[in-house]
Amino acid sequence: MKLALINIKQLVTVASQGKRMKVGAEMRDLGIIENGAVMIENETITWVGRMEDLSMGDLNETDVVDCTNYVVIPGFVDSHTHLVFAGSREDEFAMRSAGATYQEIAERGGGILNTVRRVRAASKKELKKFARKYIHNMLKQGTTVVEIKSGYGLDMDNEIKMLEAIAELGREEVMTIVSTFLGAHAIPPEFKENKSDYIRLITNKMIPYIAQRNLAEFCDVFCEQGYFDLQETETILSSAKQAGLALKLHAEELSPLGGSELAARLNTFSVDHLEHITENGIKALAESQTVATLLPGVSFFLNHQYAPARAMIDAGVPVAIATDFNPGSCMSYSMPLMMTIACTHMKMTPEETITATTLNAAAALNRSHEYGSIEVGKKADVVIFDIPNYKFLPYHFGENHVYRTIKHGVLLEF
Repeated sequence: MKLALINIKQLVTVASQGKRMKVGAEMRDLGIIENGAVMIENETITWVGRMEDLSMGDLNETDVVDCTNYVVIPGFVDSHTHLVFAGSREDEFAMRSAGATYQEIAERGGGILNTVRRVRAASKKELKKFARKYIHNMLKQGTTVVEIKSGYGLDMDNEIKMLEAIAELGREEVMTIVSTFLGAHAIPPEFKENKSDYIRLITNKMIPYIAQRNLAEFCDVFCEQGYFDLQETETILSSAKQAGLALKLHAEELSPLGGSELAARLNTFSVDHLEHITENGIKALAESQTVATLLPGVSFFLNHQYAPARAMIDAGVPVAIATDFNPGSCMSYSMPLMMTIACTHMKMTPEETITATTLNAAAALNRSHEYGSIEVGKKADVVIFDIPNYKFLPYHFGENHVYRTIKHGVLLEF
């Protein structure tokens, strides 16, 4: 199967020239081609360039999409979500609107444990049904690769149920899905008085079983006061690394605990949140290969402070943006909305947000050799936007500007 996108008004390649990710000023270099074209065969991009350099003979026996009035951008990579869950938490949203804090709601039985109760009560089939709707809508909005975490089961059976649901969705849906084990998301009620036993359950039983059955590629930990401290986090991640899982880390969301420095030392693929990162944390990340995944939707939704994106980019930290789609702290899977918030509240430029939601986000998932840019040899995940130029995408927010989504060289029908 051959597909050609021709007469592209503005082709945003985010070309990396073989680099895993972009840092500093590189994040503003989008590799734009005016009046461009892209050739695709089967799942792979085979040619990228200007229309004037394209031989019309190359279009024989090729499906052609005329993009005269459109902008073409790599498919978004949402590298941090919790989209497998049951129920919703709009009541907590109303409580926050009336003045309650996130911590106060958790103390009243809300927060993560609220969703844990619903996930434990749901069947795997029900979890998949809920998730499919979100996945389909994400594709409609230009997201073609997504990471999904467990972490709402918090016991052996229910964490496995979540990971099996994620794995099955990955086989059944066109979306590329990356699975992360987050058993260390919170302390389950039954282990409230004995956290050490729960950590042993994670390290001695959950991780070996998950690794043996290839149910997750990454292991993540919520490193935060009241959840898992630095030593506990390192214990869990060391066990995961020994079992063959790659590492991620939630850090500095609510307090400057030092998770960024730990992530840099452990060489995690990403460290996520970072709303309270310190100067030492920024320096540690700048000297590492760890991607800083920022979640502007969380700060917006919870009315919390934002991660210092400008300081991180200027220091040479590779920055990615993700949604953190979940029922409690960011009930949105719109990557363009995250871009808008990053521009208005985190001092990022439109160019930087595009790099952060494509190539750098792919790097956070160890996928930038396949996804995140429009280059020869990469997977043909491409989105056609009905906008006058790329800057219009974060500017005109609250609207879905996708004309067509192409996943692995196939024009999707919705």
